Amino acid sequence: MEAGSTGNVDLLMRLMNATAERSRVISSNIANVNTPGYRRQVVQFEGLLRDALESGKGGLEGVQPAIVEDTLTPARPDGNNVNLELELNAERQNRLLYETYAAMLQSHFDLIDTSIQSGR
Repeated sequence: MEAGSTGNVDLLMRLMNATAERSRVISSNIANVNTPGYRRQVVQFEGLLRDALESGKGGLEGVQPAIVEDTLTPARPDGNNVNLELELNAERQNRLLYETYAAMLQSHFDLIDTSIQSGR
């Protein structure tokens, strides 16, 4: 595999890992929907990755998913700011992202397999 190909695989794996982490955080939010004072958590990754790419400094290896508290969603009187509808929508979107990244990775490996098969 050429260097660009390896980088693409690494990027897709990192994106898939971020969606797995996001799924875990969303599940935790849902589990705490009735916990007084619980503050919704979110995973930031794609934006951090975009910022690193736009800066042109490279070093994407250092970009890691960050779990941060959501300070924008209004809280109920008990201090909890988890909105079940918002979490379910976030989980659906996250699942679609994971499936997209997995399909891209599978296509990449299928292309490699086809190249190997045609070389015989």
